[in-house]
Amino acid sequence: MAIRADDIGFGGLTLLQDTDAFSYGVDAVLLADYCRASQGERLLDLGSGNGAVAFIAFGKFAPDSILGIEVQEAMVKLARESAKLNRLEDRLHFVQGDVLEIREFAEAASFDAVTCNPPYAEAGRGIVSEQSAAYLARHETTASLLDFTKAAAYALKSGGRFVLVHRPSRLPDVFECCRRCGLEPKRMRFVLPRPGVAPNIVLVSAVKGGGKELTVDPALCVRGEDGAYSEELQKIYERI
Repeated sequence: MAIRADDIGFGGLTLLQDTDAFSYGVDAVLLADYCRASQGERLLDLGSGNGAVAFIAFGKFAPDSILGIEVQEAMVKLARESAKLNRLEDRLHFVQGDVLEIREFAEAASFDAVTCNPPYAEAGRGIVSEQSAAYLARHETTASLLDFTKAAAYALKSGGRFVLVHRPSRLPDVFECCRRCGLEPKRMRFVLPRPGVAPNIVLVSAVKGGGKELTVDPALCVRGEDGAYSEELQKIYERI
């Protein structure tokens, strides 16, 4: 393990990361931002890894509490150490477990929002080299997209939000899984690496029991024509 303490840039919080395993990227920041959490809300983060999305969401919005569920023991230990380091053990909680066993870790209809940065690649796709932390984070192994969606539907209150980040190529699967579980897609945003190219990230917010109407938000460009981070991304990162 090569543990590094990073200032995440939100709320003065520090996140411990194993640089030999998996470090968070822009998709985690965009997911936490798109959640639009509020003070007093309870959040659940499925597949929480080292806690990046939970810490960013807390730093940006200060919800009442966040529970993270992660299958990898080493990642859970890191997240707990980060919570202790920031003196947030009473607000940020992390448990080791599989989303298939969500009922063991969370009460039904008890969360205002569920965030999820699920593995992007379907089971059986790509070359399997090793069961590393990075591989597990990127490939469906123990749970599928439908499994994550079912877990979110179970945990959410009526009217609660399921917010996830995924690849545009999986958008039909995202919509199908959400509707199968009673979660209606209400907002969506494409993210482009730079102007004039196809999006490589999509953000979706679905509401439990919501009506059939989808709002497509203006696309976000990560970088401008000059190659520098765009002004909008800088605002999301709270750098300007």
